[in-house]
Amino acid sequence: MFIAEFTSYLLLEKNYSDHTVKAYESDIMSFCEFVTAAFGVEDIDHIEYALVRSWIVRLSELKINNRSINRKISSLRAYYKFLQKTEVINVSPLIKHRALKTSKKIEVPFSELEMRDVLSAIEFTDTFEGCRDQLLIHILYTTGMRRAELIGLKVSDIDFDAKTIKVLGKRNKERLIPMLQETEQMIIGYLNKRLRLEQINDSNFIFLTASGNKLYETLVYRVINKYFRMVSSKVKTSPHILRHTFATHLLNKGADLNSVKELLGHTSLASTQVYTHNSIAELKKVHAKAHPRGNK
Repeated sequence: MFIAEFTSYLLLEKNYSDHTVKAYESDIMSFCEFVTAAFGVEDIDHIEYALVRSWIVRLSELKINNRSINRKISSLRAYYKFLQKTEVINVSPLIKHRALKTSKKIEVPFSELEMRDVLSAIEFTDTFEGCRDQLLIHILYTTGMRRAELIGLKVSDIDFDAKTIKVLGKRNKERLIPMLQETEQMIIGYLNKRLRLEQINDSNFIFLTASGNKLYETLVYRVINKYFRMVSSKVKTSPHILRHTFATHLLNKGADLNSVKELLGHTSLASTQVYTHNSIAELKKVHAKAHPRGNK
């Protein structure tokens, strides 16, 4: 098998993150374990689609949802494409596979009122952590960056003269996001607070823990959850919902789809279009209220 070569290819040539590559590897190894245990097959490079189908059936029996199964099969598909590319095989066993049907996943963004309540009505403590939490929420909402992008944000990525923030996105793709004047002032205030920490271990990164280390994913989630639980009854309150909110609010205010696509760092317009359903709902309200026949 060529799994080690495949993961190296993803890391070095495709510039996938370590997290993504581990997910691909985990899915492929899970399939390997299944076909070995069920059929005694130890080499998955040359197999029939029937074995893949048996795995899908088994995953369904284990109550794995279709979305997760599709992701696992996507990992397999990428592996067999790599084997084709390197001429190990001629035809992928997944050539005729069709993804399982999934229900549309609708994520409800925060309202403008909820955002105002969090950013203006809540009194953040006058401490390093309070200042950090407020800036963290503000930046996620005003830039639409991903949680991983926020964590990886460095002091050198802030250009106070150009009023921009440089973001390193998926596959190491860089993009520049305009920085609001309010954001600039908040960053300066936060960095001044940060100087008073007893110890700073990861000084290159903007967002740190109180012990001076680089921020981590679960802490970002806890911060978002903590403050939005105070003002929102939504079941899901996560960093990604803030990214969703950023895009939806821009579209509601008339921003064009291509501009939002660039700000979000999407490679295709189709990825951005998932945010438009809320904008359409808003347009329907405006249309019904403003059109002369709207109240008829």
